Amino acid sequence: MATTTIRVSTATRDLLHDLARQSGVSMQQVLEDALNHYRRRQFLDTLNAAYLVAQSDSVRPAADAEEHAAWDTTLLDGLDATEAWDAS
Repeated sequence: MATTTIRVSTATRDLLHDLARQSGVSMQQVLEDALNHYRRRQFLDTLNAAYLVAQSDSVRPAADAEEHAAWDTTLLDGLDATEAWDAS
């Protein structure tokens, strides 16, 4: 794996060192885990903001209901509605 050097403050380096020592992994692993967590947190924050916008849209519920109704027509796709499937 290729590596590179980045500049961080002494406090950040010390924090990385302490966290690595406490968790028993390398400083590089602590940093990679922290960045992955940060990326996921940003994604979820963006997703939550988009959901809030969608919920405040007065047209959205009707559009969603219309789309759900369109998909509901495909549930059986020509299958016999009275046919039962035994999972045992």
